[in-house]
Amino acid sequence: MNLETMFKIKSNPNLVRYLHENSYWYKILNRNPNMINKMNEDMKKAYKMTVSDKIDDLNSKMNLVKAFMDTMK
Repeated sequence: MNLETMFKIKSNPNLVRYLHENSYWYKILNRNPNMINKMNEDMKKAYKMTVSDKIDDLNSKMNLVKAFMDTMK
């Protein structure tokens, strides 16, 4: 793995944790360091950090507040 890829991984604790949990990425990144972007996308999907996941989370929180407000009436 080249030095630049290692710095990108070390700068993001979520990537470090994902790499430890999915060690097959070591082999992939050694062969093709440009796959760091794909690994980052997979990490975001696995940890539910995508934009759509955040919107869904906000929507569920708003529904919870709405339900709470309805019960207070």
